[in-house]
Amino acid sequence: MANFNLLPWREKAREEKKKQFFIGMGVAAGVAALGVFLGHTFMQNKVSFQGERNQYLQSEISILDKKIREIKKLDETRQALMDRIKVIEELQSTRPAIVHLFDEMVAALPKGMYLTHLQQKGTQVGIEGKAESNARVSSYMNKLNASRWLSSSNLQIISAEKNKSDDIQLRDFRLQVKQLLKARKEEKKKNLAQQVVTK
Repeated sequence: MANFNLLPWREKAREEKKKQFFIGMGVAAGVAALGVFLGHTFMQNKVSFQGERNQYLQSEISILDKKIREIKKLDETRQALMDRIKVIEELQSTRPAIVHLFDEMVAALPKGMYLTHLQQKGTQVGIEGKAESNARVSSYMNKLNASRWLSSSNLQIISAEKNKSDDIQLRDFRLQVKQLLKARKEEKKKNLAQQVVTK
């Protein structure tokens, strides 16, 4: 039987396996490096894309903030104009009030009585005058209270004074009455109802 030496063949096979192993490791390392590189590139692209989106959103937000500030300014201007319009409307609606005040005060004034002083502060009207009797002052106050444009008459003082020339005793009086800037609605309704009935 012939003797065969298998040692060189086994060495060669071992070397071949080692070589294949290192090649496999190199390929695996290359694939892993390529994967890492591609992943890194992909993530960088994503980050830059998201950064661009964020920048776009920030620019849009700043534009919207500017528009919101402009809208707030317009709202403030609108509110100021509405307030002015309201004041003008109130002035327009209360403009005839002074005419009604004098008209009602003269219409309510009974005989034997006259006014000497008239002062207005806001809606409060101070009246001073002279009357022949307390009853005339009381009648005047009742007529003022019944007016559509006046209410809450309040007598502050009444005092007697003798007239030296003809011995007539006049009474000085001072009272306050509240001016209504708009006629009382109840009175308007009553007057309308009376007009309908009379027709």
